[in-house]
Amino acid sequence: MGVTITTRVSKEIEEKIARIANKEKLDKSTVIRRLLSDALRKWQIEQALNEYKEGKITLAKASRMAETSLREMMQIAAEAGVPFQYSIEDLRKDFEAAKE
Repeated sequence: MGVTITTRVSKEIEEKIARIANKEKLDKSTVIRRLLSDALRKWQIEQALNEYKEGKITLAKASRMAETSLREMMQIAAEAGVPFQYSIEDLRKDFEAAKE
């Protein structure tokens, strides 16, 4: 079972949520959960991509942080124009991680 989180939003945001709910034929709670889930996923990907770009983590670690496959993370990095930073040591680490 989930937990309840309450927050105040502007009338403008409430109206946008209501429009989405009406268009998608969903209740507002479902719309909010979906939007929040999408925003959290986007945030996770951005954080993982930033750490990878800064050389703090490997692409495999970034994919785990973003809760996505390595292949998808490679595609996300390429689409974001992030150059691949892949050394022989990174290959070894990824190979070891894949065996786990």
